[in-house]
Amino acid sequence: MDCKLREQGFEQGSCHVFDFTTGREQTACESTLKYERGIPYRLIHAILLSRPEHYLSVYQSGCNLSCKKCHSWQFTQNAVGEWMSPQDIAKEVKRYMQEYEITFVRREHATSWHAHELCKSCGSCIMQGKRSKSCPRVLSVDKIELSPQGLGPARNIIAFTGGDLTCQPEYYVKSAKLIKQLNENVWVLLETNGYGLTPTNLDLFQQAGIDSFWLDIKAYDEEVHRKLTGVSNSRILKLPAEIKDRDFILEALSLYIPGWVETDQIGKIASELAAVDAEIPFTILAFFPAYKMGEVPSPDLWQMIDAYTAAKDAGLRKVKLGNVHLFVKTREEYETLEKIAGEESF
Repeated sequence: MDCKLREQGFEQGSCHVFDFTTGREQTACESTLKYERGIPYRLIHAILLSRPEHYLSVYQSGCNLSCKKCHSWQFTQNAVGEWMSPQDIAKEVKRYMQEYEITFVRREHATSWHAHELCKSCGSCIMQGKRSKSCPRVLSVDKIELSPQGLGPARNIIAFTGGDLTCQPEYYVKSAKLIKQLNENVWVLLETNGYGLTPTNLDLFQQAGIDSFWLDIKAYDEEVHRKLTGVSNSRILKLPAEIKDRDFILEALSLYIPGWVETDQIGKIASELAAVDAEIPFTILAFFPAYKMGEVPSPDLWQMIDAYTAAKDAGLRKVKLGNVHLFVKTREEYETLEKIAGEESF
């Protein structure tokens, strides 16, 4: 299959996956994308109502990056799953809309970021019959649904996550159009590393009605980014402006990886975002050892607080810390984080 990135004059991704049918590595396009009678099919690992995002997530096999720290490597770096067409995705979306009591949010909130403003997924209202201290107190209890990853609402958002082949846009374009035919108020979100978001592809996604992007900016330093992912980040750092210029909803995240991506880089990423729009939501996730970086530790409390402070000092107004359980180990640490950053930061 022809590389769409090279056709557009860009460097091909670091996109090899292991294909169990051939017993060797192949490009993700060769192993996790196919066409039958002109219809695109993707290998899909799972589709479920995810937490704490509170939306229907389509977990894709295959990716255009080979991240050393991939937290989903079992299905992104290996060709596994069920072949599904855009029509199949639309059927799953229809089932989702029928099975759950959907909480409708406006397009501006078609993000992972805004999920915590509705529900923290603690489950207290269901399991104990009373709301927790941290409950946003926005939803009625009948809006809380049980899914494989826990309790919370089911929002009117469909997200493509896991692997990323946005460099091959047709699958997403066709899926988005079919989803919008079901209900124009169902928002389509792409969780992406950004490598496939060329100007041409962004225009195609805009025309198809895709609403939002969750942009995972792996590193600010180009050498570190290439070591982590196999590719340059020169185009990725320019994406926030290009995405916002096309009226997409944008949120961003970066992973704090000790020894690799620390406060200095996270602060610079935040500055890039703030220069585009200070209201872009930004999540700083704590790394946990995975895949080829099993010996790298998670950050500690003060490393995460320093990164949070740097992002706020850069001018961003909406900064949140994620994977809090990895760096908050005691009640005292929890109270310290709450005192310095505020409960709304996690």
